[in-house]
Amino acid sequence: MKKATPFASRLQQILIALLLLSLALIAQQFSKAVYQAGLVLLIVSTILQIGASNVPPSAGAKQTGRIMLIALVIVAIVFGLGIFLAPYLIHLGQR
Repeated sequence: MKKATPFASRLQQILIALLLLSLALIAQQFSKAVYQAGLVLLIVSTILQIGASNVPPSAGAKQTGRIMLIALVIVAIVFGLGIFLAPYLIHLGQR
């Protein structure tokens, strides 16, 4: 009998497929709406992949959710600090 694929491993495979799909949507040259959808999908799947890449492939759904939540909070803090510090650093560079 075939053993079930762990949740984290399956999630990582799905996110990689979404990343490839988003690149294909961005690469097409026929529709601006499809391009925009691909761009949004790329941003979302990239942020989720940052969290998923820190999860052991053998993790279950509960452990995956917990680790991804921690990783996404860290990403949000880093983005927030960047937004908060950018004006200060620009002002500092103009002196």
